[in-house]
Amino acid sequence: MKKILSLFFLLLAVLSGIAQISELPQQKIPADYGYIVEIGQQMPDITMELTNGKKVSTADLKGKVVMLQFTASWCSVCRKEMPHIEKEIWHKHKNNKDFALIGIDMDEPLEKVKAFQETMQTTYPLALDPGAEIFYTFAAKGAGVTRNVIIDKTGKIVYLTRLFKEDEFREMVEVIDFLVEKQQQ
Repeated sequence: MKKILSLFFLLLAVLSGIAQISELPQQKIPADYGYIVEIGQQMPDITMELTNGKKVSTADLKGKVVMLQFTASWCSVCRKEMPHIEKEIWHKHKNNKDFALIGIDMDEPLEKVKAFQETMQTTYPLALDPGAEIFYTFAAKGAGVTRNVIIDKTGKIVYLTRLFKEDEFREMVEVIDFLVEKQQQ
């Protein structure tokens, strides 16, 4: 009887995982997006230093829904997208301990990143990316900077964006809301 119950619960867990995956959009990533990571892949091991000096690693983010936003002060599309991220994602989820949003600034010095954040009037954490090492862990050399990576609580990449396309952004917000809600259940 114990074996039957164990098999039943294992089957239930597998079906639950399949159901969650099927509830997310089945995203096809165009080759011109320049990603070297894929949907379903585990988040690469990285360590980031925030502008306040705190270090955050992949291990620290495990068990959270994570949004990594790749940005730079010179990027006009980033500047267009950041107020939407602040208002529609960060303000909604910033007090949820099971959610993390980190903007990763591509290869700019600390003072420039701090000034950029002040100019943009964003309050979500920004991390430094000297030499764009973190960026090139996710994207090909020469790929453009405006992009977002959404990671589920198991550490799997579940959604990728490129540039600021309103439909894609709205879908990303829905994915984050869905994952955060699932996290709380």
